Amino acid sequence: MNAAIEGELKLLDPEVRRSPERVGALLHPEFVEFGASGRIWDRDSVIVLLADEHVWGDPAGTVSGIKATRLAPDVVHLTYDTDHNGRRAHRSSLWRRTGQDWLLYFHQGTLFDPDEA
Repeated sequence: MNAAIEGELKLLDPEVRRSPERVGALLHPEFVEFGASGRIWDRDSVIVLLADEHVWGDPAGTVSGIKATRLAPDVVHLTYDTDHNGRRAHRSSLWRRTGQDWLLYFHQGTLFDPDEA
């Protein structure tokens, strides 16, 4: 479970996010994301998006409440919240062990208002 958490935190690191090679090494070939914007992203589109993020600044913000649950020997589910300048999202990620590596297979972000939660 620690490898999945470490991988998730790396993907939130602006330096890692700007490196297509480093991001690609953490994403499963079949990766899909349901973004907080409502858009569905595939592996290639996320790699391109993150490489261009330096234009937008640090997107990660703060991370809180990260929890890991092993769903199967090779699958870990992570949940946590992010806050980037008041834009808050609940996050959910599925990490799969592929060979020796833990790779992000699925991610979803859902915006929320803490005053209404």
